[in-house]
Amino acid sequence: MKITFKTSGVCCRQIELEVDENNIISEATFEGGCNGNLAGISKLIVGQNALEVAEKLKGTTCGSKSTSCPDQLSKAIVESL
Repeated sequence: MKITFKTSGVCCRQIELEVDENNIISEATFEGGCNGNLAGISKLIVGQNALEVAEKLKGTTCGSKSTSCPDQLSKAIVESL
């Protein structure tokens, strides 16, 4: 399943994920945001269970913001699965 999620309140504008029938993330890309950090997150989550990733990242904040790119990734997964 391909997931495309428009983010809100963060530097990253969009998240795209590929999740297989077993909820395993096979691909993750971020448009905009901190390239090095988001490339690192992509490498860490590929091969992982999407729902477990969502649970771990849920509620992560960035500075004074009430959300973050990882939190938006969590929302993308929860809203799509």
